[in-house]
Amino acid sequence: MKLLGNNGGGYLNANSAHPFENPSALTNMLECWSQLFLPVAFVFMFGRMVGDPRQGRSLLAVMAIIFIVGVAALYHAEAAGNPLLTDIGVDPAGGNREGKDLRFSQAGAALFAAATTGTGTGAANATFDSLTPIGGLVPMLNLLMGCIAPGGVGTGLYVILILAIVSVFLAGLMVGRTPEYLGKKIEAREIRLAMLYVLLTPLLTLAFTAVSVNLKIALDSRGNSGSHGFSEILYAFASTTSDNGSAFGGLTVNTVWFNTTTGIVMIVGRVASVVPIMAIAGSLAQKKKVLPSAGTFPTDGAMFVFLLLGVTVIVTLLDFFPAITLGPLVEHLLLSSGKVF
Repeated sequence: MKLLGNNGGGYLNANSAHPFENPSALTNMLECWSQLFLPVAFVFMFGRMVGDPRQGRSLLAVMAIIFIVGVAALYHAEAAGNPLLTDIGVDPAGGNREGKDLRFSQAGAALFAAATTGTGTGAANATFDSLTPIGGLVPMLNLLMGCIAPGGVGTGLYVILILAIVSVFLAGLMVGRTPEYLGKKIEAREIRLAMLYVLLTPLLTLAFTAVSVNLKIALDSRGNSGSHGFSEILYAFASTTSDNGSAFGGLTVNTVWFNTTTGIVMIVGRVASVVPIMAIAGSLAQKKKVLPSAGTFPTDGAMFVFLLLGVTVIVTLLDFFPAITLGPLVEHLLLSSGKVF
């Protein structure tokens, strides 16, 4: 129930790592499938609703690329393990097993972590706090992108549609004509609303993270110091802004500061974001559908897939690159030089 509905909690505190809930590699695969099933179905439903299944498939292609790359990167980082241990011959073939159940190991943990942060689920079968820096970067990026690969039950679809509107706007600028999406002209009003939504996530995540790293009451809640401790705080606000619910696990959030601030971020991140989305929907619904012409940018082919993918990555990096540099990327470089936190 929790995974099909992308809720994520759990009757048992160990969540999807508990043997009563997830006893084998087979059940682990079933749980991963359960998280992805309805979000993917929503994309196919979208294609049918607009009368062109290819539109849905193009969005699904972008989601699939992000998801597959994320799983591959996370698995590679965890299978390679901690260089400080492998260099001295400590279990060189075992990779990073810390925080993982031996029933699932690196592959099962990587698949589950990508599924739970690529959707709105937030469940876990491994401890993200124990991931290598690059391994931890993958679920963090999934949250910062808005959980769009393939998204929550409905929420991932509208996030990627916002990015699709931004993409066709940029394409329109390049070809010198008014952008269109699904036969509706994208004009100044829609772009202003889209950018309002795009800026909401970094505003909430980065502002509250910046305040927290300057307060002793917040810094005392960290499980680790340095860049890893920064990642714990950044991840907490990224997770609540995206209404995901997962956590790095090293941060003690049951304090007055974090209970209050993450609650505010959770409410604003999901309720306030609905306003520009519904406004865009209402604006487009009032417009008449125009017939495609020779200058219409097609949104059902490979060119649009790679444009949307590029816009998604670039928008995320422009917003959050300084923050992820201070967190996982710095930690990765320091780990390679022998520094741990």
